[in-house]
Amino acid sequence: MQTLRAEKLSSTYGEKTLFDQISFIINEKDRIGLIGTNGSGKTSLLNVISSQVGADSGDIVTPKEYSIGYLKQIPELQDDLTILDAVFAGSQKVFALIRDYEEALANFSEHPNEQAALDRYTAAQAKMDEEDAWATESEVKTILTQLKISNLNQTVKTLSGGQKKRVGLAQILIQSPDLLLLDEPTNHLDLDSTVWLQDYLSAYRGAVIVVTHDRYFLDQVANQIWELSFGKLYEYQGNYQDYVQQKAERVELEAGTEHKQQQLYKKELAWMRTGAKARSTKQKGRINSFHELEDSVGNLQVDQNVSIDLGQQRLGKEVITIKDANLHFGDKKILTDFNLLIQGNQRIGITGENGAGKSSLLNVITGNLKLDSGIIKVGETVKIGYYKQQTEPIDEDKRMINYLSDVAANVTDKNGAKINVTQLLERFLFPRFMHGTLIRKLSGGEKRRLYLLKILMMQPNVLLLDEPTNDLDIGTLTVLEDYLESFAGTVITVSHDRYFLDKVADRLLIFNGQGQIDFYSGQYSNYLQSIQDNKVNNQASKEDKAGKSSVVSNPVASKKRKLTYAEQMEWDQIENQIDKLDEQKRKVQAAMLENGSDYDKLAKLQDQLTQLNQDIDAKTERWEYLSDFVDE
Repeated sequence: MQTLRAEKLSSTYGEKTLFDQISFIINEKDRIGLIGTNGSGKTSLLNVISSQVGADSGDIVTPKEYSIGYLKQIPELQDDLTILDAVFAGSQKVFALIRDYEEALANFSEHPNEQAALDRYTAAQAKMDEEDAWATESEVKTILTQLKISNLNQTVKTLSGGQKKRVGLAQILIQSPDLLLLDEPTNHLDLDSTVWLQDYLSAYRGAVIVVTHDRYFLDQVANQIWELSFGKLYEYQGNYQDYVQQKAERVELEAGTEHKQQQLYKKELAWMRTGAKARSTKQKGRINSFHELEDSVGNLQVDQNVSIDLGQQRLGKEVITIKDANLHFGDKKILTDFNLLIQGNQRIGITGENGAGKSSLLNVITGNLKLDSGIIKVGETVKIGYYKQQTEPIDEDKRMINYLSDVAANVTDKNGAKINVTQLLERFLFPRFMHGTLIRKLSGGEKRRLYLLKILMMQPNVLLLDEPTNDLDIGTLTVLEDYLESFAGTVITVSHDRYFLDKVADRLLIFNGQGQIDFYSGQYSNYLQSIQDNKVNNQASKEDKAGKSSVVSNPVASKKRKLTYAEQMEWDQIENQIDKLDEQKRKVQAAMLENGSDYDKLAKLQDQLTQLNQDIDAKTERWEYLSDFVDE
C-alpha cells in the first residue's frame, strides 16, 4: 500500500499560525475533502505536501517512487506551449509516444499525399502498437473530451483563465499520480464536466485531496473530511453531510468541557482568594493545578459565522425590463430576440454552457456592454451591486481598512444602527490585528471576501453575483445563502454550483449556446431531474412518437404582428398585477415566519404560497408572450 505520512508539521504566515504540530496519514483510496475558512492555510498545506514549499518544522515521509500531482488554483503552464505539449508535459515514456503519434496524425491529416507524412504516421502507429499505448491514449482522449478541450494545437497564451484551469486539470489527471492534490478543481467547469470529474475521482486508483466549495461534489467524492481551524487539523470520517453532524457533536462536547473548566476555575479562584498558603505538599499541588487551569481556561476557539446584516435602499416597482435584445460576438450569438421582466424580490439563477454569454447578460444589465439591438430599462430606484467573477483591480499596497473606508466610514444595518469599518471587518472574520494589513498579504479567498464586503457596504437593492462560489469558503457561502434568503431586493446569480443555486434561486435561465436560452421555474436540482426524466421518457416512447411532432404550431400566433384591443388592455395592467402578486407573496412569507410553530396555520399559508407562485409564473409567462407583439 502506497502511504504518505506527515509528522508534526507547522507553518506560519506573518502573525498567523496556519497549522501547528499536525500529523496525518494518507492511504490509497483515501478521498479527502479539505475545508476551512479563507486564509486558514488549505493551499499552504497542499504546497507543503507537494514540496512546493517547506514547512517551518516537521517531516513528510513517502515511499521511494511515490508521485504527487498538484493542480493549483491558477495552473502554472508555459505560454508558448500548445495544449498538446502542455497536457503531455510529464516525464513518462508513454506520454512522449502519444504526443508523437498525435503530431504525426495531425500532420498526415493535413498532407495525406506526402510520403514523409505517411511514413511518420505509420512509424508512430507501430510504436504505439509495440508499447501497447492505445489504452492510455484512449483514456487521455476521454479526459480531454470530458473537460471540453478540443483544439490541441492552440497555444496556452491564447487561452482564458477557465480554459487554462481545464488544461491544468487534464495534465494532472493524465499523469495518474499516487496522490492527487486538487485546489478548487470545479471552478470554471460546467455541470457535465463536474459530474464526470466526481465519478472519475470516485473510481481513482490512488489517493485524492480536494479543496472545493462544492458541497454536492464533496458528498459524492469524499470518504473523509479534514478541517483546518485555528492551526489544528480535525479529521472526520464520511462525506460532507457526515462532517456537518460530527462537527456539531464535537463543538458541543468541547463547549461542555470548557463550561466545566470554567466552573472549576471559579471554585479554585475563590479558594485562592481566601489566602491559600503553601503550608503543605497537598496545598502546593493544588496551587500549581490552579495555575495550570488558569492557563487553559478561555482558550476554546470555535469558527464564527460571517455576520451580514447590512441595510439597503428601497426598491421601487420598476426594476429591470429587457425587450427584443440581440447581442453577438462575431459568429457567436449571445442573445436572440430575448425578453425578460425582472421584478422586486426575485431570485434568478443563470447557468449553462461555458462561453454561452452568462456574464455578458450581467454586463448588459450594468451597462458595461451595449446591445446590438433591443431595449433595456432599469428602474430609477435600482442600485446595483455587482460582484464580478474577477476581483476589481486593487492597490496591493493599500491597507484593508483604507480599502473599505474609500466606500464609507460607516454604514447602517437593517435596524438603522451605524456600523463602522472596524466592526464590519470583525464581522467578516478579519480580527482587529489584521485591519492594517497590506492587501497583497491576504490569501486569494480573503481578498474575495473583502471584495464582497465592499459590494455589500454600498447597500445595493439589486445584487448581481457572478460565480460567487469560486473563491469563497463554505462557511462564508452558508451565511451568504442565509443573507440572500432575507434580502429585501432582487438577486441574479451566475453559477454552476448545484447546492448554491438550490439555496438562492427559484427561477432559472439556462444558456445553451448560440442565443438559445431556456426558462425554468423551480430549483436547479428539479430542473436537472426533469431533463433526466425527459431523456428516459423520450427513449421509451421513441417508436410511438416517430414522425409525429410533440408541439402543435399555432398558425395565428406565427402570423401575429400586434396586440388586439383586449390584449393591449391586458398588457397595460399586467405589470401591476405581477407587483400585487409579489406583494401578497411577501406578506405570506412574513406570516410563515411569524407562525413557525403553528403547523395547521403554516400548512394553509404554504398552500397560499404555492398558489401565488403558480399565479406569478403564469402572469410572467403571459408578459413574455405579449411583449413579443408590443409596438414601441
